[in-house]
Amino acid sequence: MVNSKMASLFSAARSMPMVAPSILSADFGILADECKAVMDQGADLLHLDVMDGHFVPNLSMGPSLCSAVRNHLPSTFLDVHMMVTNPGAFIVPFAKAGANNFTVHVECDEDPIELANAIHEAGMTAGLAIKPETDFGLMEPLVESFDLLLVMSVHPGFSGQAFIPEVLETTKRLDGMIGPNQHIQMDGGVDPETGLLCREAGCDVLVSASAIFKQPDYGRTIELIRGS
Repeated sequence: MVNSKMASLFSAARSMPMVAPSILSADFGILADECKAVMDQGADLLHLDVMDGHFVPNLSMGPSLCSAVRNHLPSTFLDVHMMVTNPGAFIVPFAKAGANNFTVHVECDEDPIELANAIHEAGMTAGLAIKPETDFGLMEPLVESFDLLLVMSVHPGFSGQAFIPEVLETTKRLDGMIGPNQHIQMDGGVDPETGLLCREAGCDVLVSASAIFKQPDYGRTIELIRGS
């Protein structure tokens, strides 16, 4: 189950920007080595993109992969992003697999508040995500119930897409709404250049997939995205 000390990462006060490599762009043939490499070279946590082939037109990892990563990296914070239609059925399986944070989409088919309560009861922090084209009015009344607010800066489903700059207005709005122990995450097309824009717009958790895993020097790329 979840390590409570690690689970505090998204419930602790905001401080320095955090970089979360998305393992969707890692080499799955040597996944444990890839995960260890980015953590050893300065990443703060790992981001796991879960897709059901229905909510988005792609399939990806499940609880068993999360468990495998946890077994190889017992002290690493695992941030699970559920791009699925019905995430409620997977809350307990991912908690048992060692996930620390469980993010659901405001556009999913289940009640976000009920999901947030179930996620917290399972011992994880709760995130709420929004697609680029979704009306912010759907997320706004739910903000205080979540630890993490995730703004998609690409259309979810595939890594390697171009950053959509219009979503920075959403993060700016969130930055004026959240409390000191809530966090804003940007996911999609984040590289050293767009990372600066995200930080300036209020994001403190930066998810990056191909911009990290397709570079020869993971550490330098992570530093540039963080702005350190």
